[in-house]
Amino acid sequence: MTSDESFMKQAVKQAKQAYDKLETPIGCVIVHEDKIIARGYNKRNMKKNTLAHAEILAINKASKVLGDWRLEDCTMYVTLEPCPMCAGAIVQARIPRVVIGSMNPKAGCAGSVLNLLQQDGLNHQVEITKGVLAEECSGLMTSFFRELRKKKKA
Repeated sequence: MTSDESFMKQAVKQAKQAYDKLETPIGCVIVHEDKIIARGYNKRNMKKNTLAHAEILAINKASKVLGDWRLEDCTMYVTLEPCPMCAGAIVQARIPRVVIGSMNPKAGCAGSVLNLLQQDGLNHQVEITKGVLAEECSGLMTSFFRELRKKKKA
């Protein structure tokens, strides 16, 4: 198992926590010097807050740990391609590398709909690694929404 796969497994664990709490199963970890310094999973419904995405929560925690808004020596591992808000936060936090599990063709901003992480006009570019544990990450999403549809029909 590569280090990317190992850290993505930890992001998947976060996504499973969201799943168990009936939140969209997206998980995220931020790594600094080969150690996880922050974890997050979606909490939009629990917090009744649009901003409570896994990536935003993890960025907040990592900034507190490092005592800086710049996360220049960090790597983010996230189970689903970031949305526009999260991609913007990643750029603003100066995270140099993002590892993505599965892509999001409806709202992804690391290449699916847009690529804010590598937008030429912005002052920071992000290295992107896609498809790490993609089947496991996308399987969580598929299973979650299948169950949600069943509950709505019942």
